[in-house]
Amino acid sequence: MHKTARIIHKWLMLLLGLQFVVWSVTGAYMVFVHIDYIHGDSLITDPEIKIKPNKLQYTLAQLLQTYPNAEHISVGKLMDQEVYRFTIPAQAATQHIMLSAQTGDRLAPLNQTMAMALAQYYYAGTEPIAEISLLTDNPPFELSARHLPAWRINFEHFAAPSIYISANSGLVVGKRHTFWRLFDWMFRFHVMDYGDAEEVDNQLLFWVAFLAVLATISGLVLTYFRVFRHRRNKQKSMLSSRKHPGVA
Repeated sequence: MHKTARIIHKWLMLLLGLQFVVWSVTGAYMVFVHIDYIHGDSLITDPEIKIKPNKLQYTLAQLLQTYPNAEHISVGKLMDQEVYRFTIPAQAATQHIMLSAQTGDRLAPLNQTMAMALAQYYYAGTEPIAEISLLTDNPPFELSARHLPAWRINFEHFAAPSIYISANSGLVVGKRHTFWRLFDWMFRFHVMDYGDAEEVDNQLLFWVAFLAVLATISGLVLTYFRVFRHRRNKQKSMLSSRKHPGVA
């Protein structure tokens, strides 16, 4: 058993050793870096939203008269003004609309000037805007395609923060920075997502975890033989030498 355990442990650890290091490093990063910071909660402010009824001069009845197919109607804020947000079903794609609750004017899609003003309104830092771009297709991996079209606003900061604002609703739909992007890579390596598939290959993870258990068990067997069994044999040898002092 000792010899078998040694062979199994040696080859399994040779095979799995690198993955063990990857698990340790990625796991340590995900534990040590606070998850709220990773989520980017510190990048944006959370202004208190108070709707003023007297500002709703464009009534809901007027809205439904102009847009009889309106669905999912909500009242919200766009910086300092009240707005209506709703959708209109269409064959090609659902249309998202935002109106001023005072005049009924359409406010979306947002232009670049308005997107920059919103980004500076939401951003908690004081750094200037470094770059702004409108995304209409092929979004980066850090933004879901369901939020398109969206403005990406990058700020001049060592963490390279990016705020994504929906061009239709004016709401923040993503907040990312370098440490989030690094966390994403760490998580992918931690769960062994080495391909480009949308879902993790659970078979690969299962078999590596299974072999890791075998390596652990074989290591425990070796520990028994090299520590406890060796100590027991040493004690027996010492007792035997005391009983028979003349025996070499």
